[in-house]
Amino acid sequence: MNAGGGPVNAAKGKVVVAMSGGVDSAVAAFLLKEEGYDVTAITMCLAVAAGEGDRAKCCGPREIEDARRVCRGLGIPHFVMDFSGDLEEKVIRPFVMEYLRGRTPNPCIECNRHLKFGTLLGKILAMGFDYLATGHYCSLIRKNGRMVMKIPRDGKKDQTYFLYGIPREALPHLLFPLADLAKADVRALAEKAGLGVSKKRESQDICFVTRGNPGSFVAGRHPEAGPGNLVDETGRVIGTHRGIPWYTIGQRARLGDRPGAPLYVLAIDADGNRVVAGPKKNLSARGLLADRINLLASALPGEATAKIRYAHGGAACRLTLEGGTLRVLFDAPQEAVTPGQSVVLYDGTSVLGGGIIKEVVQ
Repeated sequence: MNAGGGPVNAAKGKVVVAMSGGVDSAVAAFLLKEEGYDVTAITMCLAVAAGEGDRAKCCGPREIEDARRVCRGLGIPHFVMDFSGDLEEKVIRPFVMEYLRGRTPNPCIECNRHLKFGTLLGKILAMGFDYLATGHYCSLIRKNGRMVMKIPRDGKKDQTYFLYGIPREALPHLLFPLADLAKADVRALAEKAGLGVSKKRESQDICFVTRGNPGSFVAGRHPEAGPGNLVDETGRVIGTHRGIPWYTIGQRARLGDRPGAPLYVLAIDADGNRVVAGPKKNLSARGLLADRINLLASALPGEATAKIRYAHGGAACRLTLEGGTLRVLFDAPQEAVTPGQSVVLYDGTSVLGGGIIKEVVQ
């Protein structure tokens, strides 16, 4: 391998790259070394058990070995740190409890908020490092004396939705070297540098759900979350559901050979162990209320663009922030607003912040 790179420039600073073993973090480390940073890599071991037939994940033994091999080729130190306790306490348990409450959480957002840009960042700053870098597709710029998070060049790979929860005070300590690159560019750089991971497949699943789906994972921990009534919007029983952890807003409600138009999950009543189903047109909502707000901007404008899930295209909206509650009213009704998911706010390409959806406004 010929990784290149000149001598370390002390003025650049000491940076830790969160090295997953994938192509993005590998190229992030390569680029930072090329720029003259003093680079160290840390792999976060999450101790996710992987058995025969389990899906490949981003944090297993194979990924740790890939990360070690990349670092050896780059000539940079590599360490593995145990974050399994943090994962269980700050991500998995809240994830399970949210599903039991009839909500649909996003664990990747919580992992970024609490583990990568919380615990890990705190540890490396205490150790005397200047920056934490990752292979996320995100841009940071300095504007009017503060750091602004922005959508990266490759909008298709934009990961700012998953990063809005980073505390604003952490932004000056972060580096995102892939901000100006497309995914194809990253793979080409990895191939040219001989990093050995240029063709590695991306992991897009929830890392701790190694088989099945979130419903089966939650049901495995809480088998008491069993069947209940599937009802229409009037409360009339129209069928039986298998357990509320198996359902999310907008999902098709399967009723066997029941004739008529298809039905979709409109709401989940965890206290009554009921799933409410109805026609797709009734999935639309004019707004939402959110809490657990994290602002990256100094203040929110009266109008913005809101994304209510990662794959959502964004919708024009009006904003009101009162105390710890954010009210978002859309210019046009949006489909499948889902409690537990995050709403992330944008002003053009700048990320304003966001919060967790707690209630749908009809």
